[in-house]
Amino acid sequence: MPESPIRKLVPYAEDAKKRGVHVFHLNIGQPDIKTPQIALDAVKNNKIETLSYARSEGSEEYRTKLAKYYVKNNINVTADNIITTTGGSEALLFTMGSITDPGDEIIIPEPFYANYNGFSTASGVKVVPVISKIENNFALPKIEDFEKLITPKTKAILICNPGNPSGYLYSEEEIQKLKKMVLKHDLFLIADEVYREFTYDGLKHTSVLSIEGLEENAIVIDSVSKRYSMCGARIGCVVSKNKTFIKTAIKFAQARLSPPTYALIASEAALDTPQSYFDNVTKEYVDRRNTLIKALENIDGIKVAKPKGAFYCVAELPVKDTDHFAQWILESFNDNKQTVMVAPASGFYSTKGEGKNQIRMAYVLNKENLIRSVEILAKALKQYNS
Repeated sequence: MPESPIRKLVPYAEDAKKRGVHVFHLNIGQPDIKTPQIALDAVKNNKIETLSYARSEGSEEYRTKLAKYYVKNNINVTADNIITTTGGSEALLFTMGSITDPGDEIIIPEPFYANYNGFSTASGVKVVPVISKIENNFALPKIEDFEKLITPKTKAILICNPGNPSGYLYSEEEIQKLKKMVLKHDLFLIADEVYREFTYDGLKHTSVLSIEGLEENAIVIDSVSKRYSMCGARIGCVVSKNKTFIKTAIKFAQARLSPPTYALIASEAALDTPQSYFDNVTKEYVDRRNTLIKALENIDGIKVAKPKGAFYCVAELPVKDTDHFAQWILESFNDNKQTVMVAPASGFYSTKGEGKNQIRMAYVLNKENLIRSVEILAKALKQYNS
């Protein structure tokens, strides 16, 4: 199993804190946005006397209410198209287990969410990367680049939209290009859409489940973690209109028994969160994105892609090895007893040698802390390179 590039540096951060150094965490997508009170109250005020198993696919009440949320977002599904999972992570594991046999292949544009490497390893699946470039803001690679990688063992294309770690938002035109390819080669199109709510600059999210003609090929991975700032609830889901796929995935759900009952209650309540919550959160993320990008662009030698969604950006640093730099800045550097923790981007690639001079930064801190973090980063780079 590969190490998590996001979590492998935690011991160094903890050691820094023991030395009295404050660490600004830009390494992990844990928002500081408050969880909707309605979700917390649903658990706090619940009168359950016996905390029993939920249904393997999640309660019918939750899935029915979740289906109505999707319909509002131009995704016409029913409760029978949804399996509730323990986070989006389990949804991906169920999906890989359902559509592949050991040795099969899934093509993924990179950089991609680092744990795709772990999920594929656990499922005996080979990740076949197709590289997107920071120079193009990590836009969808050319379809010819995908097609030359397709073999008899290829079972799916997997995208993250909006993207982690790049923040790139695929357009409807790009999704349509992928549609033609997966139909031509009879593949699944898996879309990790957990950041659906967070799109910027007037751009709209296009779900693969909203595209006519993809009913048998489209699989959506989703989660409450980012949408409602409920990462600890560990509630996600897999959504598809392909009945054979859902019937297979339910076997995996039954094998692990059920998702957690209290978290289901909180997630069901969270669906009543008003639109104003998302409007305010999106505005805050836009302000943070602009603050971070502007500060980074003021540092000589840094190249940064401008995100269109989610709350991450990838920056190219004037160093040879960001794994070493990310450890050094925690172990050997501080500015007035403060330092920063970033995620080396090499772990978001499966192509050896790619991303070695890049980092992922999550703008999940307030603007003042983001400005201070970049100030520390600039001083650290100067000292590191001297």
